[in-house]
Amino acid sequence: MLMAKNNDLRDSILQMNAEINGMETENAKLIKQIDDALKESARISGTANMTQKQLEAEQKRLWDLRNKLEQQRMAVESLHKKMSDALVNFSSNELTVFIKNGRVYVSLQESLLFPSGSAVVNPKGKEALGTLASVLNTNPDITVMVEGHTDSIPIRTKFEDNWALSVARATAIVRILTKTYHVDPTRIIASGKGEWEPVDDNSTAEGRQKNRRTEIILAPKLDELLKLLETPVEEEGN
Repeated sequence: MLMAKNNDLRDSILQMNAEINGMETENAKLIKQIDDALKESARISGTANMTQKQLEAEQKRLWDLRNKLEQQRMAVESLHKKMSDALVNFSSNELTVFIKNGRVYVSLQESLLFPSGSAVVNPKGKEALGTLASVLNTNPDITVMVEGHTDSIPIRTKFEDNWALSVARATAIVRILTKTYHVDPTRIIASGKGEWEPVDDNSTAEGRQKNRRTEIILAPKLDELLKLLETPVEEEGN
């Protein structure tokens, strides 16, 4: 019985490690799982498969993970408020700021940033990027992903296809953030998703308009969390 419960605890820890590495679940869910694992480990201390010393080390690691996750959650909420406050003068038809999967998303509509079929940023779009950059420059521990998205209508301009357009738009935004507004380029990744991650139905004009967007995805650096995940439980006698 104790051996089986010990194996269940190990399975729970492995599952949490995978979820944290992928960052595909909310912090609150991960924190609850850690709490459950801590309660279980307290019940089965002294089992044959895990010595008391090893169990105590794993409990400490779980507590450290929980604390780091809580710190990250608070950092994300703080960043969300800062970004929302900074961009308050732009309407919801131009951009939205929200939290998803433990990250802050700034979703900017095509109408704010670009002429149709173009990768040249509008003056008002540059203003929005400058406001966003001012927050990034005062929060240097935030990583930045710029993702271009299009609708499903085939492009008929100098770009080969929607994928090429989405990449060009993401790259144009990165150049403005780094060259004009001096955001550290080592913090930023540009990517194009083309038509492949829609947020609405491409069969309607309204849906296609929502899909033509650029998402700037912001997240606290995970270095300390990853170090905790990579720390093995010491074997007996080490």
